[in-house]
Amino acid sequence: MSAAASATHQAEQANAAALRAFTALDPREVALLLDVDGTLIDIGPTPFAVDVSDTLKRSLERLFELTGGALALVSGRPIHDLDRLFAPLVLPAVGGHGAEMRLAEGTAASHVADLPAALRARLIGAVDPDSGVAYEDKGYSVALHYRRAPDHEARLRAHVSESLAAFPAEDTEVLPGKMMIEVKRPGIDKGAGIRRLMGHEPFARRIPVFIGDDVTDEAAFAAIPALGGRSFSVNRAFEGLSGIFSAPEQVRRALSEWAAKH
Repeated sequence: MSAAASATHQAEQANAAALRAFTALDPREVALLLDVDGTLIDIGPTPFAVDVSDTLKRSLERLFELTGGALALVSGRPIHDLDRLFAPLVLPAVGGHGAEMRLAEGTAASHVADLPAALRARLIGAVDPDSGVAYEDKGYSVALHYRRAPDHEARLRAHVSESLAAFPAEDTEVLPGKMMIEVKRPGIDKGAGIRRLMGHEPFARRIPVFIGDDVTDEAAFAAIPALGGRSFSVNRAFEGLSGIFSAPEQVRRALSEWAAKH
């Protein structure tokens, strides 16, 4: 067997094992916590060029019902962007890597204080429309995306360092991600967001089940064991995982089969 064929076989076996472990869960007992980009949906050329299929939305809607509302999106995106992507669904959410949280439709999203406008403008100043670099200004953070311009990584990292040095009194930290650099307030991460979420109904006293894929999800993976939960990843090995899916397509398949099973 060639190396490529062996890798494909191993991925298929891992997907099958993750699918069995995931669909064996009882939706009446768990809280389902789902990263979005790279987990539920494929990474697009920009944060705004992605596809959320109607099939995925139907699966999420059904699983929201089966879990008694204990299903939340846990994303680096702001909650208003999640609502736009998953419309007409309005799901509980932890947005901005934990900077925002909304428990249910119709409730206000709480969030941390914004970064100064001058700092955000300086960070965004690195974006040249012709370079392929994109940005997200979330208020409480600024993300610089270089998916279409990987050769700009070193320049952007230097720009971020220089920008933060110009605002020494501001309490910030840099969060690296997939072809992305984000400047945000410190002490904000998906793990802390999940711990807050799990203190509220209908999530409280359930078993948290998290699926994620990126370094920005490491805090969530670290938080889950202390909450008595289980984690699955997409194409990344982390300690204590219950399974590894090879791609978002396999996660969508697992959600669809789990929804159909019940």
